[in-house]
Amino acid sequence: MARQLYDYWFVQFDFPDDNGKPYKSSGGKMVWNEKLKRDIPEGWNDGQLIDIANITMGQSPDGSTYNEIGDGALFYQGSTDFGMRFPSVRQFTTAPTRFAKQGDILMSVRAPVGTTNIANAHCCIGRGLAALNSKIGSITHLYHIIQDLKTAFDMRNDAGTTFGSITKDDLYRLAILKPDASVVLHYEKLCSQIFAKQMLIGENIDVLTKQRDELLPLLMNGQVSLCSQR
Repeated sequence: MARQLYDYWFVQFDFPDDNGKPYKSSGGKMVWNEKLKRDIPEGWNDGQLIDIANITMGQSPDGSTYNEIGDGALFYQGSTDFGMRFPSVRQFTTAPTRFAKQGDILMSVRAPVGTTNIANAHCCIGRGLAALNSKIGSITHLYHIIQDLKTAFDMRNDAGTTFGSITKDDLYRLAILKPDASVVLHYEKLCSQIFAKQMLIGENIDVLTKQRDELLPLLMNGQVSLCSQR
């Protein structure tokens, strides 16, 4: 639902105008933007990713600090840790360097560049990742911008120009469309509850997964048994 609304407002430009009608379809003024090579709504502009996102590039701790017993900070090295939406807990480090906060977008900066997950806990990030959050108050809007950038990377890969990695400077300078701030905040108001619900579901899954991993060996060893009621 959030993605469909994003496409409707920020791709087709049919966000609500001052009268509550679809902007472009109702004759809203469009102007040519030379940098983006397309018509955009009047008052909107082009920009760079760093204009709308706080970006933290990952840095891997010394390998001797890694462990799988929960000692230290949760650590994600790269997209190999990614799940469908949230990364899987696999490693920890006792010497964390760069951090992502709960709710940050985790973006792969090594092949496949642009793949994303959401950090569902405070964590350390390695050199294969960058952590992003919004400067303009809409993590949902930023998330879908990153999805669009991933599509652009994939198109270049399909054309034979493979991105093995992306540097900090190149990531900062990625060209984006900068909408009117009021439209972005209206979008956030509508979609933030969806994002928050996804975060809650992710947290519940982590709790249940931990319980399963703790109980299953006990069940297999006969230390606990299943009790069913009829």
